[in-house]
This record gives sequence, structure tokens and C-alpha cells, in this order.
Amino acid sequence: MNDKILVVDDEHDIADLIEVYLKNENYAVYKFYSAKDALACIETKELDLAILDIMIPDINGFSLCQKIREQYTFSVIMLTAKDEETDKITGLTLGADDYITKPFRPLELVARVKAQLRRYKKYNFFKEEAEISPVLSYSGLEVNTKTHDCLLNEKSISLTPTEFSILRILLERKGTVVSAEELFHEIWQDEYYSKSNNTITVHIRHLREKMGHTVDEPKYIKTIWGVGYKIG
Repeated sequence: MNDKILVVDDEHDIADLIEVYLKNENYAVYKFYSAKDALACIETKELDLAILDIMIPDINGFSLCQKIREQYTFSVIMLTAKDEETDKITGLTLGADDYITKPFRPLELVARVKAQLRRYKKYNFFKEEAEISPVLSYSGLEVNTKTHDCLLNEKSISLTPTEFSILRILLERKGTVVSAEELFHEIWQDEYYSKSNNTITVHIRHLREKMGHTVDEPKYIKTIWGVGYKIG
């Protein structure tokens, strides 16, 4: 079955271009120029990924991303204006998994889509290896890699696929420092990480907020300055 991808951008030329490149990869594409029409599609189709432009006239991309995250866990890539760092951080904080700036190279966008779909499938259909227990735990924090449940002191925490992946990796390497670059490459399996990329930092901050902790008092995810992150 072909992966189903939602594309929402009021710039017809860009939306049409994305559609062409994705269809060339045999993806099923649902293209819309307004958020209102896209919402109707979201409610009726089982989507695997959404590509959302921020500057949509009727409902902006941030609000649309937020609405998606209220009910769905499929991957979201935001299209942002060039060098608008605030937009990138806002999108990630609202639950987006990745962002790409305009103007962009279509083949780079396709690569990002493929990376997100790989991670999303791994999130949903993780096959446990013999040497790894499906349940990872540390001091009241429990993650089930088979059912994708996350409990903190027996209370359920709702995580996005990317947040879940970060937490899983840190628990699998409990007691070991994992760099942001390592986390990035393991989750996205791609090579577009740079020192200025703050994607992991924002996801870590969001995870801490959901767990009720801050960077000053991180009970679980600790920052080892200049090195990376660790649990335990």
C-alpha cells in the first residue's frame, strides 16, 4: 500500500511541484490549497505524513499542526520562510517532527519525507530484538517499545513519534551520554545535521515539559554541556 501524504500550501506552484515529486516516488498525495479542505481530508483518510506551509490564509500551519497533534501521531513537516528561526522552534514545539525552509530543493524535501516515513513506520511497527526487552524503565519512567506506551509514575504521557524515539534511544543507552548529532542521525537516518540545527534541543525541551521537569531540574533527561544528553 502506498504511503499517504497530505500537502497543504496556498502557493499553487509550490504545492503542485511537491505533488509531482512525491507522485514520482509512488506516494499517494492529497493536495490542498487551504487548511479547511485539508481538515476534511485528515478526518477521512489514514495519513502517514503531512507537509504544512505556515502561511496558509484561512488557518495558519501552526494551528493546523496543533489540531493534528490533538488526535493523530503521523509525521508532520513544516514549510517555513527562510531563516525564520522563531517559526522553526514554534512548529517543533507544537508537535512538528521536522521543518524545511523555502526556497528548497525538491529532492531534499523528498529525502526528508523518506526519513520521516522510515521513523514513523519504526515507531508504529517496531520489531523487538531478542536481546532488547520491550519495556525500558528508569526510576518511575517506563517505555514499552512494542505497544509505544509511556508511563511516568504510572500516569500515561502522550508523546509524538519523534519524542518517543528520543526517549527510547536514551533509555536503551541508559547511563551513557548520547550527542544531539547521534540522536539526529539515528532518528532521521539522514546527513543534514549541522551544529546550528536545534531540532533535538527543542524536542528535548518539549519532552521535559511533558514530564514536568525543566533544564534546571531535570530528573530524567540530563544535559551534559558540550557533549549531549543522558538518562541515569
